[in-house]
Amino acid sequence: MTTGEFVNVGVVMHLPREGRLLAKARTTIGRMRGVCPDLDRAAFTSAMRAAQRAPDRIAKRINLSRSEGDASYYACQALPTDDSSLQCSPLGSGLTNDAQKTFARLYERFDDTPSTHRRTDDDVWRPVMERLAQRNLLSRLQEKTIRGEVDQIVFKCAWRNGGWHVYEPVSFDLADAEGIKTKARSWLGHLSAVADDVEPFKPHFIVGAPATEGLEDAYRSALAILRKAPNHPEIYEESEVDDFVAKIEDEVRSSPHVGN
Repeated sequence: MTTGEFVNVGVVMHLPREGRLLAKARTTIGRMRGVCPDLDRAAFTSAMRAAQRAPDRIAKRINLSRSEGDASYYACQALPTDDSSLQCSPLGSGLTNDAQKTFARLYERFDDTPSTHRRTDDDVWRPVMERLAQRNLLSRLQEKTIRGEVDQIVFKCAWRNGGWHVYEPVSFDLADAEGIKTKARSWLGHLSAVADDVEPFKPHFIVGAPATEGLEDAYRSALAILRKAPNHPEIYEESEVDDFVAKIEDEVRSSPHVGN
């Protein structure tokens, strides 16, 4: 069950050959509060408890092996019959040799609860800063604002040799494919909005890959989107952090001029 505009709150799986339903729904509202500040805690948790009890309740009155219903049909039966914002998502289907394992993986994939293990931009940048400090390069770098006619971008580190070399981390360790590509498109838009800056600049990104399985294609698409941005950004992955820092060092030490 999902809200098409908001966040995923649970998963229902129908196993017609086994005559079984599997269901799991979130039981806390921490993430929901950020999206729906006025959320009625009691109503929401009551609906989620009802959803999790749905398989047993439905199985008592319907032969799941013979019924023509699908997961979407059963999930909608579990929802409260009111004007709730809870809605069923489009139906998906597939084959599996291990229903429980697949169900657990689907719930993890669609769960929008923030993971404490997801890496932020700052997490991706931290090893870069540590290496720059070890090489006594931080004093040669500075924050730089690139200003276009309609927007501006503040880069964490930069130095100038004719034009500006600007450096920025981007973590794509997000929960889903659309979020990953949206973040890449956002950077494409940012760079397009400052492409008319009178000061020439060259962007360099170090990027973090998603930790969630199944998002590799979205990640590669995101990198391709970034490479299409104006000023031909150079992109390094986290595994290339030493090469990234070595490039910064080589370029900075090759020029004595760093300034505003």
